[in-house]
Amino acid sequence: MNQSELSQLSDEELLEVAKNNKPSPIIDAFFIGFLIGIIIFSVVSNTWGLVTIIPLFLIYIFLKKPKKYEALKQELKKRN
Repeated sequence: MNQSELSQLSDEELLEVAKNNKPSPIIDAFFIGFLIGIIIFSVVSNTWGLVTIIPLFLIYIFLKKPKKYEALKQELKKRN
């Protein structure tokens, strides 16, 4: 969700979205490390392709998640 979509939500909907989107940094760090291990294994065994691209995409999604949560926190702070 971007900032304009968040501003269109009601207060109750915004609080519900905030409750459901809390990041869990320990679990995210575990999965990012696991995916990096898969990438390293695929490079060592010379198997380039989806085995390398899919973990890179998933790492991008895991790193993008806290930015969405920051935008949500800013909207909550703006509305108090």
